[in-house]
Amino acid sequence: MNETILLIGHGSRKTAGNEEILCFAETWRSHHSGLHVEVCFIEHGKVLMNDGLDKAAANSKQVIVVPLFLNAAGHVKMDIPQAVAAARTRHPGIEFVSTAPLGMGREIHAILRHRIEHLLKELAVPDPRTTGIILLGRGSSDAGANGEIAKMARWLFEDMQHDLVDIAFTGITLPRLETVVQRQVKLGMTQIVIQPVYLFTGVLIERIEQQAARLRQSYPHIAFALGGYFGFDAGINKIVDARVRDHAATGGRLDCDGCKYRLAAAHDHHHHQHDHDHNHAHTC
Repeated sequence: MNETILLIGHGSRKTAGNEEILCFAETWRSHHSGLHVEVCFIEHGKVLMNDGLDKAAANSKQVIVVPLFLNAAGHVKMDIPQAVAAARTRHPGIEFVSTAPLGMGREIHAILRHRIEHLLKELAVPDPRTTGIILLGRGSSDAGANGEIAKMARWLFEDMQHDLVDIAFTGITLPRLETVVQRQVKLGMTQIVIQPVYLFTGVLIERIEQQAARLRQSYPHIAFALGGYFGFDAGINKIVDARVRDHAATGGRLDCDGCKYRLAAAHDHHHHQHDHDHNHAHTC
């Protein structure tokens, strides 16, 4: 075969999360019968990146690496490029190219808006002026990645008539969900929509469901609507299609490839904070 697509997921301690990524890959593969597709994980999976890259390189002339991530935080900026560089050394006759992650562009914005509109219908289409929206992300030590969530919130605010469209995070950075809910209640919201910005299930999705249950108990006078993750949304399939189709236009080069600050930290595989100080201009 000439070409192999390697989908790289994060991996979860929850088996169902990894199984969903495998199921997504199988569904995507079924729509592209002419392509050879492999799957691996950064952690907590049966096939990790080095083995996945080796398997993809077997009997292929080119490996197209597609990170199944919504933003370019440490794993996309550091771990995947390092693994790809090592694979190039192990397989000098194979061309490895990397696409951009799924990203948080207009496609994800459309998915978020559609899901929020569905949640508003669950609440019987309440007054948007008294209905708050909270986008709930994973959280990162990378400010740029957190900023992508903020961008989505701003786009939704521009599109919709809600007075409050806020962001919260499940870990690593602030604010947390409980704090944002408390603020929205104080500001007069009587309904609150919580939409996780996650691809697949996992331990954190379970934590979000537990948090939502506690919030309903703490604020019995507030109507809450909790959205789900969106890995199986048709829009995600379209984004993966676009990343594979357009990889040639970027030359397989990630925004952070060649960044001297990433390369300087290449020997520290556990450092996920991408430092862009020192007047280092960057698009990430």
